[in-house]
Amino acid sequence: MKLVVNVPAYNEAAKIEGTIKKIRESFEDDFYFQEGLAISEKMIQVVDDGSRDKTAEIARSAGANFVFSHNVNRGIGIVFRTSVGKALRNGADLMVNIDADGQFNPMDIPKLLKPLLDGEADMVSADRFGDIRAKNMPKLKYWLNRLAACIIGKFMNSKINDLTCGFRAYNRETLLRLNLPGNFTYTQEVIIDALGKRLKIKWIPVEVTYFENRKSRVVKSIFTYVNDSFKIILKAIRDVRPMKFFGIPGIIMMLFSFGFFAYFLFFYVQDFKISPYRNILLVAATLFVVGLQFFVFALIADMVRTNRKLIEDQMYTIRKEKYKK
Repeated sequence: MKLVVNVPAYNEAAKIEGTIKKIRESFEDDFYFQEGLAISEKMIQVVDDGSRDKTAEIARSAGANFVFSHNVNRGIGIVFRTSVGKALRNGADLMVNIDADGQFNPMDIPKLLKPLLDGEADMVSADRFGDIRAKNMPKLKYWLNRLAACIIGKFMNSKINDLTCGFRAYNRETLLRLNLPGNFTYTQEVIIDALGKRLKIKWIPVEVTYFENRKSRVVKSIFTYVNDSFKIILKAIRDVRPMKFFGIPGIIMMLFSFGFFAYFLFFYVQDFKISPYRNILLVAATLFVVGLQFFVFALIADMVRTNRKLIEDQMYTIRKEKYKK
């Protein structure tokens, strides 16, 4: 079996050498899939997203097996898609994605791999909110992450411990099945897409340290990050759970319309006059029409989802053939 540890990087010349060396140290452990079958090949892959410093050069000199550079900075979502494609092309049976800045400890890589090797999960994510709390995480970031994980988890009928952590491990089947259209980020989409495909996800508590006074390479401002993430999550849920996305609001509006109509009838039967209660009737009619439209959208979107699934199955077959080992 072949393991590829992927390190996405952007202007990380100061940190990437130390991260790669620690990844090499983690390779000293042996990981067993079954008795007598181990990970025989372990590689480090760096995807440099158009860094303006010497990130790529330092990564090569530090011992990365493969370094690929974008000509310009294209965003973490595109970097992840590039990473998955390169890992599959390099014959990866397993891929671990870890940040270049050293905030995650590469010695935790075996912890993430074990559930994959034991067949307990298709994808494993580090959990920054479990038994081991993240050090120096900004409170706003902590609560926004917890809130988003709770809301999405309720919508997807699955407990999500950490929605946005980038330290994750994937088996080959998961890499072949994921479909990620976003450019800004990918962490939320991966969880939603994987749950929508009924892939097994497990969260493993790890220790992470947020360096003080360090500026995020992805988050330029909290408002921009929340706004972009909200749009990505909304689109992902719309595609994965269209009946819920459109159907629930439609049913709620129609129920309210029945309530307003009953309220109108209560007054109407007393003197059989419409004019004094016309506004109530108009509200009831408007809610019913809009709710019915949402319900029709739900049915249409569900048909689109069915076609999307057929296309994704075809894409999976094409990828499987393209990256045949």
